[in-house]
This record gives sequence, C-alpha cells and structure tokens, in this order.
Amino acid sequence: VPGHPFDARASGCNMLLRDGATLVRGADDVIAALGAPNLQPLAPKRITAPPAPPPAAPPRSLRTTSNLHSQILARLGPSPMAEDQLIRDLALGPTVIAPALIDLELDGKIARQPGGLLSLTC
Repeated sequence: VPGHPFDARASGCNMLLRDGATLVRGADDVIAALGAPNLQPLAPKRITAPPAPPPAAPPRSLRTTSNLHSQILARLGPSPMAEDQLIRDLALGPTVIAPALIDLELDGKIARQPGGLLSLTC
C-alpha cells in the first residue's frame, strides 16, 4: 500500500489504486498494459552536440568608446545625477551606456552613489 488510508498525502495514490491503476516501471510495462505484445520499445534517441554559440560581438572601437566616455563625463558633475536621467539625456540604451559607466568607474573617473546616482570623482 503506498500510504495509510487516513493520510491526506497518500489520497491520490490510493484513489488511483482503487480505480485500477497499473504499476509502470518502464516502457515494457506500458506496452504490456496496452495489450500489444508485438510492439517493440523505441530505440533511444541519439544525443547530438548542441549548436555552436553565435559569434561574439565585435569589440567596441576605441574611438566610439572614448566619444561616449567624453559625453558621459560632460553630463556629470560633482553633484550626483540619476543614472536613468543620464540614459535619457544621451538617448542611448542602457546596454550601450552600462559598459561605458563601468569603464569610467574602474578608471576612477566617476563614483556611484546610493540610490542609483552617479557623480564625478573629486
């Protein structure tokens, strides 16, 4: 018996047994339950290698990056500015601006403030 008759966790299994469920341990049990002894189980599928990943994005050109860095530095000052506002002002997507902000932060030119604010370092 899969579970005690008064245990709510076993009610589903007990109900299936009451209704005539058959134990299935593999494909052979399913074929036998269907009453088709002449059917052979299917051969396992061949596992193929996953498709190759798409080619990497071309590296950012230095000229474009330095131009974006200059635009960001020109917009920021010593008083903090919201990163969202900077993205709106530059009219570029966050996927373009975020790497440039990380570069500038790692170079020590800008600082992140609490609340998603950015400012020039002193």
